[in-house]
Amino acid sequence: MIKNYIKYFLPLSIVLFSTLTSCKRVFKEDNYVAYFGGEVLNPQEKYVLFLKDGEVIDTIYLDKNNRFMHKFDSLTPGLYTFKHNPEYQYVYFDKNDSLMVRVNTFDFDNSVVFCGRGDEKNNFLMELFLKNEADRSIMYDNFDKDVKSFIKNIDSSFAIRKSFYLKRKAEIGWDENFDLVAKASLDFHHITKKEIYPYAHQFRTGENIRTSLPKDYYNHRKEVDFNNAVLTNYSPYIKYVSVMLNNVALQSNEADLNENSLENNITKLNITDTLIKNQKVKNVVLNNVAMMYLLEDQNMYNNQKFIERYLQLTTDKENKKEISEIYNSVQNLKVGNRLPKIELVDTVYKPLDINNVIKKPTVLFFWTSHAESHFSASHRKVTELQAKYPDYEFIAINVNDNIANWKNALKKYNFEGVKELHAVDFETIRKQWVITKIHRIIVLNADGTIKNGFANLFDVNFEQNLK
Repeated sequence: MIKNYIKYFLPLSIVLFSTLTSCKRVFKEDNYVAYFGGEVLNPQEKYVLFLKDGEVIDTIYLDKNNRFMHKFDSLTPGLYTFKHNPEYQYVYFDKNDSLMVRVNTFDFDNSVVFCGRGDEKNNFLMELFLKNEADRSIMYDNFDKDVKSFIKNIDSSFAIRKSFYLKRKAEIGWDENFDLVAKASLDFHHITKKEIYPYAHQFRTGENIRTSLPKDYYNHRKEVDFNNAVLTNYSPYIKYVSVMLNNVALQSNEADLNENSLENNITKLNITDTLIKNQKVKNVVLNNVAMMYLLEDQNMYNNQKFIERYLQLTTDKENKKEISEIYNSVQNLKVGNRLPKIELVDTVYKPLDINNVIKKPTVLFFWTSHAESHFSASHRKVTELQAKYPDYEFIAINVNDNIANWKNALKKYNFEGVKELHAVDFETIRKQWVITKIHRIIVLNADGTIKNGFANLFDVNFEQNLK
């Protein structure tokens, strides 16, 4: 890390030195000037977006060397987001910080390195994020374990990351405002696993272990401030609240263990309304529940009742509009309809209209290089299905990737016999085809009409769609 830091940032620092304010400068109490700049390797857009709570504050354009620099005359200390489509990461600013970031779009999260005043805190957040991601990739097998073994495993994992957190906190000496964010990243990852375990274990093994949980198993809920607006749009918080609501809803309706059912999702809305008093926080959580429900594999004909309850509870006009648009898009994917036109290209970058491509019964499946294990597993599964169902065509559509990443992944795995297409604009396909879950499958009839718009390739009953 240190070698890379010197190699890549020293030249950039020299170039930008005259622009940046010296880190040793003493700022007045009412001076909130801050700087944000950096370099984007292999850029996919000509700009970087700078956001606060999901709202774009500034669009910062790259120069001919793919570098950028922006002076904020007044920037309130706190957590922000920088985004270079389709990727994003968080950045924390204290008063008068001057931060530069270097990122390579070919391996976005693993390449993020900060330099300048405030860099130590932000590099810590990135290191902890990557540790959490590495832990998440191996956590699912732990859900099969008995209660005692599961708790021992996650407590051991938590202890390692907490030791890292305490060490860096002592070395850097950050204030309590930043500590709120740092602790959230540490703690929410841990207690999220605790909330997932009871229902994940039952789904995977068939064993209901709720009565075997220690009496203090859910004590962590007492420590969570569900009304803290500072963390409202921070993904560790949102992920935790989402799985906690799933857990409570399933526990209150043990006869229905489908987390995507209408009844359980209305229960989640009602719990949110009771649990969270801060309307800003409540709106964000309600919106997340609605997004997760509408974008999952579910019975779209039940949506009206859910939407009515959601609209009763939220007060956010923009969220209401977005959820209503998604609801309408879901309705457009009913059996017998044709898919809305989406900009697609083939492997030689030739534009295609999906409705002109379909000549026989077809299965559309989706993948991204950001979920490598799914990419490999889905293609292997499709290869098996092709042999069993030769009357069907199977088309893979790459989403949420730039073209370079798409082509590199195809070259690396070299799956033959599957038509490969790429969705040029992820936001369009996400909204029009309602693609946010990568396991989503669309089954089409020979005339291009929809046979099943919300199937799952790895559902044990999936092949019923092909008969």
